[in-house]
Amino acid sequence: MATNLSNPSLLLFLLLLATFNISSSSARTLRKTGVGIFPPTCNRIECPKFDVVATGNGFEIRRYNSSVWMSTSAIDDISFVEATRTGFLQLFDYIQGKNDYNKKIEMTGPVITQVSPSDGPFCASSFIVSFYVPAINQADTPPAKGLHVQRWGPTYAAVRQFGGFVKDSDLGEEAATLQASLSGTVWSALVAEGRSSDPTSAYTVAQYNSPFEFENRVNEIWFTFVMEGGYYNAI
Repeated sequence: MATNLSNPSLLLFLLLLATFNISSSSARTLRKTGVGIFPPTCNRIECPKFDVVATGNGFEIRRYNSSVWMSTSAIDDISFVEATRTGFLQLFDYIQGKNDYNKKIEMTGPVITQVSPSDGPFCASSFIVSFYVPAINQADTPPAKGLHVQRWGPTYAAVRQFGGFVKDSDLGEEAATLQASLSGTVWSALVAEGRSSDPTSAYTVAQYNSPFEFENRVNEIWFTFVMEGGYYNAI
C-alpha cells in the first residue's frame, strides 16, 4: 500500500522518526548555540508559550504558562535515543486517534524527555516522553491507555540550547555545562530545590527540528523549578 505523503501529520512523523536513526557523525559538524535561538519549528506548529525573565552566561531563565502534556509511563533503557523513540511512537499513535475519543490531534513541539539518570554506565535510566497538548484540547484532553496527563502550573526553566542531532553521549556534557553556568547565580538554589521537589527528573531534553534541517538545529536542556504555585499534577 502506498504511503500518503500529503498527510502533514504522517510526513512530520516520518521526519521526526528519522531523527532517532540519523548518523551521529552529522552532529559534530553543527554549531553549538547556548541560548537565544528561536526554534524554527514553532513558526509552523504550536509550542508552549513562555517569557524570558533573565539571561546569563550560556543560559536563560524562562517562565512557562500553565500547560498540559500527554506523557508515557516511565521507560527504562540504557539509551536516551532509544527510549525517546519508543515513547514518541506511543505518542504518535495517540495523536493519530489511538485514544479513548478516537480523536486526531495536531502535532506540536517540542517533544520532551524527562531524564532520571542511572547510577552507573551500564544501568538503565528512566525516561518519560511527553507531547505538548494543543490549547484546543487542553480542557478535555483525550485519555489513552498507557499514557497520562501532566498539568503544569506556572513553571520556570533554566535552559541551555545546543545544536546537532541529539546523541546519548551529548546529554551528560550538556547538562553539566548548564549546571556549571548556573553556579554562583541566584538561580542555582532554586534549580536545586526544583530537583528535590521532582525526584523523577534530573533534567528535561526538548527536541524541535525535523531531520532535514541540518543547520541551526535547536535542542534544549531544561532544569525546571517553581517560584509560585505547584510544580505539576500528574493525573
